[in-house]
Amino acid sequence: MAQSQGWVKRYVKAFCKGFFVAVPVAVTFLDRVACVARVEGASMQPSLNPGGSQSSDVVLLNHWKVRNFEVQRGDIVSLVSPKNPGQKIIKRVIALEGDIVKTIGHKNRYVKVPRGHIWVEGDHHGHSFDSNAFGPVSLGLLHAHATHILWPPERWQKLESVLPPERLPVQSAEE
Repeated sequence: MAQSQGWVKRYVKAFCKGFFVAVPVAVTFLDRVACVARVEGASMQPSLNPGGSQSSDVVLLNHWKVRNFEVQRGDIVSLVSPKNPGQKIIKRVIALEGDIVKTIGHKNRYVKVPRGHIWVEGDHHGHSFDSNAFGPVSLGLLHAHATHILWPPERWQKLESVLPPERLPVQSAEE
């Protein structure tokens, strides 16, 4: 009886040590390096969720890649919604600070993106709540860069940073 209690005690002790090391490491990894997220809605069709409401893509979100707020035009990013801070949205970066963008349905026909901001839009313009509704987004709301589609398996792929030719900035900051 004493031997079995000794084995159980050692097992519980080893489990607790492992647990108290693994949990902080996992939480730190998910918060600072990468995590996965399910994409809902039609705003990023056809890039994400091309099947509509029948399927939801699951994407890899890389936190590490945006830690210095370095994004490029065409990147698909996750950010905190400027209208609902409890919600995260996923959109494509259309313009960077200093760029002048031709809007789609915004109150101003042309907008110069202020310093420390980006202009984001969904790929499906008719079904997207994006910068055309709420304006330029602060880089401080940036959450992660979507790098890969992980699910469903038939859609496994790297997400490319492609800016549709019709959405190029009228004038970019580099000019």
